[in-house]
Amino acid sequence: MQRFLALIVLVIPAVFAGYGIKLMRDTVFHILNPPYPFLMLQFFAGMVALILGVWFIGGFILHRDRKNNKVAPRFQLKQNNSAK
Repeated sequence: MQRFLALIVLVIPAVFAGYGIKLMRDTVFHILNPPYPFLMLQFFAGMVALILGVWFIGGFILHRDRKNNKVAPRFQLKQNNSAK
């Protein structure tokens, strides 16, 4: 069940990013989709959707790899040694 939920957590942002790519492509070909009043707003909405989708997927993979200790030293979390 946990693997299925993890798959769903990754599929939803991937679809969101794919929709962002579609919006930007439609803007390049001057196709205006109904909820957007003009092309520039459609392009920026698509860019935001793409960035948020890719950002979420990247953060999810980084979090998982940090937990399994499979990241390069520069991506590991710094230890807070405040005891002197």
